[in-house]
Amino acid sequence: MLVCGLLLIGLTAHVDGLFAQAGSMLERLPGPPVALLAGAMVLVAGVTAVLNLDTAVVFLTPVLVVAARARGIDEGPFLYASVYVANASSLYLPGSNLTNLLVLAHDPLPGGTFAARLLAPAVTATVVTSIGVWLLFRRRLRGPATPATPTAVPPLRGASGVGLSAVAAAVVLTLALTHPALPVLAVGVVAIAVQCARGRIDARSAFRALGPGVLTLLFMASVALGVLAREWDGPARLLAGAGRWETAVIGALGSVGLNNLPATVLLSAQPLPHPRALLIGLNLGPNLAVTGSLSAYLWFRAARQIDARPSIVAFSRRGIVLAPIAIAAALLASSAFLTPP
Repeated sequence: MLVCGLLLIGLTAHVDGLFAQAGSMLERLPGPPVALLAGAMVLVAGVTAVLNLDTAVVFLTPVLVVAARARGIDEGPFLYASVYVANASSLYLPGSNLTNLLVLAHDPLPGGTFAARLLAPAVTATVVTSIGVWLLFRRRLRGPATPATPTAVPPLRGASGVGLSAVAAAVVLTLALTHPALPVLAVGVVAIAVQCARGRIDARSAFRALGPGVLTLLFMASVALGVLAREWDGPARLLAGAGRWETAVIGALGSVGLNNLPATVLLSAQPLPHPRALLIGLNLGPNLAVTGSLSAYLWFRAARQIDARPSIVAFSRRGIVLAPIAIAAALLASSAFLTPP
């Protein structure tokens, strides 16, 4: 429900032109190509933290690619940065990734407490992944770029501010509530209803934006694995005997093998000795392969819709470098700044 609500809010923000305006501001950012890439990664991290990593890849992948094309820059770094940084930035708030809520279901926390406890590993994962993306693509960022155009940033198309209001409401609810799913879903439904009533979007388009087929398959797989986990204590015994580093590795491999949502259900059915270490593995592990999260599927689909050429092989070739380093750095940051498990 939380994911659906945030996707609807993201769609409302898209209809109101918030992401288009962000793209226009990126295009006007002065400096070399690396400056544009840095701005793009900051934007992805912010939208992921506030809304959701799936929302970020769906609506920002086209924005980043188009901004690179407008500046005459190789679009490859921007295409892959959108998904790598989104996965790496999904530890900030409970709503940033559904895995956050599932892992902490045995010890639910208000969003503000969650953010305080995960801030150090979250920032570390974002920064390390961003630096890694720059290093991997630095040769493709060389050379002059088309100068930034002096045109003014276009005004928001939604004079009512429905999208901005919905985003602000989602942030407040996620930070304040221990169980924000239903309230956030209600905000998303109301915001989309207002946009439909104003003729800015139709209900069928809103339904398609949710990706109901894939969400249904993931839900069914998660339910099946949840039943299995209640009857089979193998995962619980495995994690009970694992340290923080082993727990993170188990989470990362589980996300790639099963997808991170079903893997979360299977691995977190019982109380965990190292819940944050498992979260780090589950959230950052999907950068190893496109099978790791729903965000990769949504990213691939969004990229193909704008005639970009995402590669599954290239994703893993770079991700196998980025993910382990980010996981290790996040675990070290967690150890340095947090004493609880």
